[in-house]
Amino acid sequence: MQGRPVGRRLRMQGGPGVLHRVGYLVVGLGLFLSTGQAGAQTSLADYDYEHLSFRGFSFEGGYIWPTTADPTYTIGARVDLGYLGPGLRLVPGVAYWSSTMKDSEVRELERNVDGLVEGQLDPGTPYDGVDLGTIDWSDFILSMDGHFVWSVPLNLLTFAGGGMSLHIMDGDGEAIAGTFVEDLLDSVKPGFNLHGGLEYPMFDGFRLYGVARYELMEDLRYFELRLGGQIMLTGPASGEERNR
Repeated sequence: MQGRPVGRRLRMQGGPGVLHRVGYLVVGLGLFLSTGQAGAQTSLADYDYEHLSFRGFSFEGGYIWPTTADPTYTIGARVDLGYLGPGLRLVPGVAYWSSTMKDSEVRELERNVDGLVEGQLDPGTPYDGVDLGTIDWSDFILSMDGHFVWSVPLNLLTFAGGGMSLHIMDGDGEAIAGTFVEDLLDSVKPGFNLHGGLEYPMFDGFRLYGVARYELMEDLRYFELRLGGQIMLTGPASGEERNR
């Protein structure tokens, strides 16, 4: 039997756009997962807005593979705000990672800077080019994710969805300190993600979970794997219980 959505269905308003297309993709993914879970149970109860409340918090660690920086570890935390609508759980969170910009990206940045400098020099003026050295790059992330949740056998919960994020980027390096290059790398950028994962309630007050995420920004993308433990401050929702 298939998992049943929680509460009233939510309607999206406004014209088509990137966010709406992402929303349709997430809904389609949720429908695909729900129809594919032949053994899933029907017990996630119908909730309404009064069930949107602070239910618990978690700490997590992970590993990412960015397109413009070296792979590195991540740390983070999230809050479980409960169910806003049919099977739709809201989960705000924070995360942080720090790495070194890839050599190929630094070389490309040096070529761009060289082009700017050479354009300001008189013809024939000697110029050896700029050396930006090693550039460290970090990212502090604020996110709001929506999880479509289903209960399946073996006491597992599955979830998939999408989210919006705000990335506070910081670039640092001896050669770029106090320059326009550092100002260029220090930025605040929006992003969004697609994700899916599994949760296992060890007991009513604690859960283990794993999640895979793909984060997209204007000039940076990365795949991430996370593991976490969640402390529950309220009892499980209908369908989330052990031994169901």
